[in-house]
Amino acid sequence: MASISNLTNLTPATSTCPRSSSVIPRSFVNIRSFNAKLSSASHLSIRYNKQTRPSLFVRCSASGGNGSTAKRTTLHDLYEKEGQSPWYDNLCRPVTDLIPFIARGVRGVTSNPAIFQKAISTSDAYNDQFRTLVESGTAIKKAYWELVVKDIQDACKLFEPIYDQTDAEDGYVSVEVSPLLADDTKTTVKAAKLLHKSVNRRNVYIKIPATAPCIPSIRDVIASGISVNVTLIFSIARYEAVIDAYLDGLEASGLDDLSRVTSVASFFVSRVDTLMDKMLEKIGTPEALDLRGKAAVAQAALAYQLYQKKFSGPRWEALVKKGAKKQRLLWASTSVKNPAYSDTLYVAPLIGPDTVSTMPDQALEAFIDHGTVKRTIDANVSEAEGIYSALEKLGIDWNKVGEQLEEEGVDSFKKSFESLLGTLQDKANTLKLASH
Repeated sequence: MASISNLTNLTPATSTCPRSSSVIPRSFVNIRSFNAKLSSASHLSIRYNKQTRPSLFVRCSASGGNGSTAKRTTLHDLYEKEGQSPWYDNLCRPVTDLIPFIARGVRGVTSNPAIFQKAISTSDAYNDQFRTLVESGTAIKKAYWELVVKDIQDACKLFEPIYDQTDAEDGYVSVEVSPLLADDTKTTVKAAKLLHKSVNRRNVYIKIPATAPCIPSIRDVIASGISVNVTLIFSIARYEAVIDAYLDGLEASGLDDLSRVTSVASFFVSRVDTLMDKMLEKIGTPEALDLRGKAAVAQAALAYQLYQKKFSGPRWEALVKKGAKKQRLLWASTSVKNPAYSDTLYVAPLIGPDTVSTMPDQALEAFIDHGTVKRTIDANVSEAEGIYSALEKLGIDWNKVGEQLEEEGVDSFKKSFESLLGTLQDKANTLKLASH
């Protein structure tokens, strides 16, 4: 695939489904064939927890299983009653493992470099394709993109019916450009276009980070008619810049029909509390300690207020006449990091129309099991404003918090990307030694 080959040559202009295991294997052994058919659910297997209640956790393996029976869940109610789309924040092989998730109401998938690092490094389901690539002399970075693009293409196929049924509102699968390009405006645009061409699916979202250098990239990619998932948004100020980039891109596109150029803005939640709680504990006053676990949801609620304001008025209405769709807010980083908090803390208070909540296994299972479906995102706006202001009065700078979290997020994805390339190189070396 020529475009994938081009992807591997994109470097910054300046030098600058495994669910739990963090162990990265350094060998290429016990290879099992992956023969799962995309159209068959015969290779699905579901685990059951200690309470014998059906679990949504699905093994990333090609072994046979007992299948599952589709039934209505709170995820269906979430979409049909409150207009929020539940997505799944994970992807691994066999991609047919997504079938029971779709049956239970999942309407899209998000991925990132960390997800692929875990999936490819700790599963043998990629081994056959990787062996073929190595034996044909494919370079490691190109092999990485081949593995990723195949997963995205297969997942897009599964979600196409939802995409069609909703007139391009839902049913998307997201794949991110190389995190090594987060500070490079022009190369990010090139990478996004090449990745979009490589996947070649109507319902793919190309993920671009909301770093300052990539805000113009978002505008240019949208202007070229490519749908974008803007990721790593941690502050309201940066979120407004993301909205403006989307609107600018639509206006600059020159398209008469904007209905197929869509976007989501991935606003990260739990990571905000993780950092804020540490800051509040360092301050140590009773007032500060009382604000722990409240910052993230408060900021998200205010982001929704900005969303409603920006997607209204004359400028937006002019775009609507050309078929433009709102850039939906997507709540990301919804898993709870602090065990003292409710396991639905970053899902239940953020329910509202025209939004997306992408959930990893933990959050998804918790909400299906005991989540309550009702509109909450704007139920306590004055309280959210009070929390936001109280944190400022304590000397906390929201923009600096956002900048720190953005830097940490980009660095984390870079490490995952580079770690996976190292693992693939080791596997390739082992393969070459075994062939001699």
